[in-house]
Amino acid sequence: MPGRKRLRELQEQIRATPRARRALVVDDSTAHRKLLARQLERMGFAVDEAVDGNAGLARARETPYDIVVSDWVMPGLDGLAFCDAVRRLKGDPYTYFVLLTSKTGKEDIARGLEMGADDFLSKPVSPTEFRARINAGIRIVETQRELSDQSRLMAAAFETLQSVHDALDRDLIEARKLQMTLVRERTRDFGPGRIAALLRPSGRVGGDLVGWFQVNARRVGFYAIDVSGHGVASAMLAARLAGILTSVTPEANVALSLSGRNRADPWPPEVAAARLNRLLLDQIGTDQYLTCIYAETDLKTGKVALVQAGHPHPYVLRADGSVERVGQGGLPIGLIPDARYTRVEVMLRPGDRLLLMSDGLTEATDTDGRELGEGEVVRLALEHRDLPPDEMLEALVWRIAERSGSDEFADDVSAVVYEFTGGADPAD
Repeated sequence: MPGRKRLRELQEQIRATPRARRALVVDDSTAHRKLLARQLERMGFAVDEAVDGNAGLARARETPYDIVVSDWVMPGLDGLAFCDAVRRLKGDPYTYFVLLTSKTGKEDIARGLEMGADDFLSKPVSPTEFRARINAGIRIVETQRELSDQSRLMAAAFETLQSVHDALDRDLIEARKLQMTLVRERTRDFGPGRIAALLRPSGRVGGDLVGWFQVNARRVGFYAIDVSGHGVASAMLAARLAGILTSVTPEANVALSLSGRNRADPWPPEVAAARLNRLLLDQIGTDQYLTCIYAETDLKTGKVALVQAGHPHPYVLRADGSVERVGQGGLPIGLIPDARYTRVEVMLRPGDRLLLMSDGLTEATDTDGRELGEGEVVRLALEHRDLPPDEMLEALVWRIAERSGSDEFADDVSAVVYEFTGGADPAD
């Protein structure tokens, strides 16, 4: 990856860059200039000299210096103007600037600091004090250099992380597209009954799953699942479950039993839940668990048998406007070996609807931060009871987004609506 390569190259460059100390002495007095240069050479510096500020500035433009020692009073460009010009140069590392002066007034010192000087030495310069001041300056320069190196490395590392993030984000966008295809159909009319599903991950991908499969001409199984956690791991388990709960491969479907005549018959919902629980614990072996509702309906009679495994309660929306809460809660799938699940049966009459919804809907909050709850979600659903099931779900999500003040939900949102229409009998 280009970002990683650049980071490695920068690390190599920093390690390979020589740390030789360079100093520049600027003074119109040859004797004084040579004296200071000799002291700096004894301290391990490579030293250049300049006779005045203009010559010093020409040197500074060509060479980055760790230390500049300059006389204040010089013909032409004096030390103060020279210091200001050096500070205007864009360079790295930081240059520690020492002004040599006989000026000791507070105003002079303030002017020097304002122009960028770091330290001052009075003439004549004491060798001991000179060494101490230069050593202090080197500590500052080396600290600045380390910070600069770290800043460059952090910038390169950020660039690397950004490239990784961008690549991952592109992959997640594609993964979201694939996940949305897990719900192959958003609505289906079976004649005596019709069904609609809604799936909207809160991030790029999510752990909710909804769907249905037709067992035979008379029976349909449908489900709503919420895998614990968020993100890629939850989405991968949801995708695995989508491959299991299908009529395409009935031999792998935990809700179906194949007879000797290769005919698929539905397991009772409580048995299907127990089989899924064993599959999750014994074969898939993940630390994740899930909540779900699995239901199986008889298209001829309107009878629905279902099991609730830790998922929010399903609701029956009667044609006469009444509402019935269904289920006892139940244990999530994938937590407890040999967990038992209880079947609940509901008889739907023509025009009745069964609503399954995830906690992404029930735990949505309004603009004041108050959780809507199951009752309010059902009330909003009833306002759109006359719409077809798929349109009712879309309107429900729109109303909840309106109440929340945002169409970005904190959790994955999913729902299934099954309506028993009581039309022509399906073939046995």
